[in-house]
Amino acid sequence: MGTDEEQDLARQRFDVADAAPLLLDAQGVVTSWTRDARRLLDYTASEVVGTPVTGLLAVEDAARVPEVAERCRRDGGWAGLLTARHKDGHQVRVMVRITPAVGPGGGAHWLVLLSDMAGARGWDMSRAVLEQMVTGSPVGIAVVDANLRCVWSNAALERFGGGSPGERLGRRLAEIQPGIDSEGIETQMRRVLETGQPVVGYEHVGHVRSAPMRETAHMMSFTRLDDDHGHPMGVYYTVVDITERHRARQRLALLDRAGEQIGRSLDIVRTAQELADVAVPGCADFVCVDLLEWVLRGAEPPAGPLSPTEAVPLRRAGHQSVNPGVPEAVVEIGAVAAYLPGSPPVRCLAGGLSWREERLDPLAREWATDLPADRTATFLELGLHTVMIVPIRARGVTLGITTFFRRRRQEPFDKDDLSLAEDLVSRAAVCVDNARRYARERTAALVLQRSLLPRRLPEQNAVEVAACYRPADELTGLGGDWYDLIPLSGARVALVVGEVPGHGIDAAAAMGRLRTAVRTLAALDLPPEEVLGHLDDLVARSGREEGGEPGTPETVDAQVAGAGCVYVVYDPVDGQCTMAAAGHPAPAVVLPDGSVSFVDLPQGPPLGVGGRPFEAVELALAEGSTLALHTDGLLAREDDDRPVDAGRDRLRRALERLAPSLDLRCRAVVDALMPDRPDDDVALLMAHTRLLGADQVADWDLPADPAIVADARKEAARQLAEWGLEELAFTTELVVSELVTNAIRYAEGPIRLRLIRESALICEVSDGGATAPHLRHPRTTDEGGRGLLLVSQFTQRWGTRFVPEGKVIWAEQSLTDPPA
Repeated sequence: MGTDEEQDLARQRFDVADAAPLLLDAQGVVTSWTRDARRLLDYTASEVVGTPVTGLLAVEDAARVPEVAERCRRDGGWAGLLTARHKDGHQVRVMVRITPAVGPGGGAHWLVLLSDMAGARGWDMSRAVLEQMVTGSPVGIAVVDANLRCVWSNAALERFGGGSPGERLGRRLAEIQPGIDSEGIETQMRRVLETGQPVVGYEHVGHVRSAPMRETAHMMSFTRLDDDHGHPMGVYYTVVDITERHRARQRLALLDRAGEQIGRSLDIVRTAQELADVAVPGCADFVCVDLLEWVLRGAEPPAGPLSPTEAVPLRRAGHQSVNPGVPEAVVEIGAVAAYLPGSPPVRCLAGGLSWREERLDPLAREWATDLPADRTATFLELGLHTVMIVPIRARGVTLGITTFFRRRRQEPFDKDDLSLAEDLVSRAAVCVDNARRYARERTAALVLQRSLLPRRLPEQNAVEVAACYRPADELTGLGGDWYDLIPLSGARVALVVGEVPGHGIDAAAAMGRLRTAVRTLAALDLPPEEVLGHLDDLVARSGREEGGEPGTPETVDAQVAGAGCVYVVYDPVDGQCTMAAAGHPAPAVVLPDGSVSFVDLPQGPPLGVGGRPFEAVELALAEGSTLALHTDGLLAREDDDRPVDAGRDRLRRALERLAPSLDLRCRAVVDALMPDRPDDDVALLMAHTRLLGADQVADWDLPADPAIVADARKEAARQLAEWGLEELAFTTELVVSELVTNAIRYAEGPIRLRLIRESALICEVSDGGATAPHLRHPRTTDEGGRGLLLVSQFTQRWGTRFVPEGKVIWAEQSLTDPPA
């Protein structure tokens, strides 16, 4: 360090109160030694007085003594840093200040003041430097006494309000800054006075006198001041304005909260409400979200731009306020929000640009139109004074607008507020558009689902039915489970429940293909095991046609391959029930006494995977029994050690509970067994069996004699008279005559005639033949072949079904339509 720099340093740091003085004569010989000098270097006066001062210095600094002496004589003194030698030999770095003095006897002497650098607490400044630092600092600084009254402050603190330094003197903080959290700040000061521990980084957020309409944030630090005896005498504190940093932090926190809370569902209205909830009170005091009507419907945007001079159909999707009950809202949630043509909301909607107004005309009325008289109000009456309108835009399309208001006591919206509002709305816009697109796709999916599942089960008299379907995918409402009831000939019904692996639209489409195939096969009046056999062939063939092999993952109908199905045929004439299953749980049977059992049904392989043929079982059901056909989603639980047994036990207990109606009982079973977060779809079809009474069925065994045809007609006419169906006698006699004649002429074995009065009049003729008759269209010259043609013309429908003993030809006549 240069000599000049050393002198400057010494002048700045030197504190005479801590210095050790000694006296030199004009030749540099020590003439006086003090106790402070001995404490610093440990020499006694007898060891030093009368010796040259060079003996007290390190060798290199001893050589500088002539230079220092010359500087003293020329400048009248000297200050700088030297290295002294302690008595024990170690070196002591000292600050030295030399000034002329008059010694005893009036001779010229030099007063030398030594200060130990090692004992200094820091770079001690002169008062002038310190005053320059604190008065010129851009940081607000103040000092309060032990009673927390201001004793000094710098000019920078005046920027935060409270008056000039002179006006602050002797006043407490509450008097200087009314409205500030003086109690919290003075609590920090008292803690510092009591403990001596400084407080750094204390943040105060509120309104100060210099900015009464704008929330400000300041960072404060507090340090105790002690007197020479270590007693606390006051606190000095610093104040830094961090409002911009605070607001930026608030914005980031608000945007983070928006990311967490907006778009938690795929519901459009809920998403709009989440936007309003997040924006209040962090951004505004009152927020309303209005969406175009086509957005709420989940539709696509209409062609062409919106006009700023025409009314636009909007609906209020969400609003929120700092006041309970949202008293500022003149439009209710779900109501039409119509705005005046050319008003700011309409212009923002049409132009796609935001709009901000720092000061609303207090006497202007709300821009909404078509309001009840008791809902109209001026902005002054609503307490609103500043506004921002931000269009909700996503993927280049405007979906609606969001309007932000502040009430009387908050500062007007500025550019930063508008930027924050645009960020909030842009995040919400993507969520709203996602919800709109989901609503559109879900609507289409549900239309598909409704078209694939029966809208309502057909009316018939064989069973009372109730069904319940619950998809695992609650978002789309789609799955691969299905149920069906198919009326068959002879008053019988087919009950079907099946499932396709997977969820969603692919599973639903695959389910639709299978359900259509089952209904087609059911129309052929085949036994259950044959229906499943044909269905299995259909699924396997579909895979082969697309390049896969049956039972392999490459099968195209992988969504169908592995599907399960149970097919049940119930005959209400005799209560016989025949069923077969393909990779599907066996139905449960609830007997009239309430006991529950499960059918011992041989399990065939899933559809399309190949394997052993399907087997059917036949059982007789008492009238009033209930069949419960279900998919395996009703049984399975992840935590079951034995899933089949445990699932059946739960289902048994649920089926044993009574309910006022079959429909309520069906829903109660599903509610009781379906977990909160299901892994699989569930379908349940419950059928309460009925039996036709003896007065609804009549049958006769007929010999294979053409003469018996006339007797058969007479018996049929007599039976119709008993049933009060004389108006159907002519058609019925014609049908009986033709069917019995065909059986006698072309078939073999016993012939049986049966009439069934149900929702239709059914005429059946069974024989032992194995060939089905065909409808012919004879020429005018043909003498025969008109029998079945006449039957088809005079009846509602007719057909043939095969039974183990042969076949049955049947024809139905409606009991509600007038006879042909």
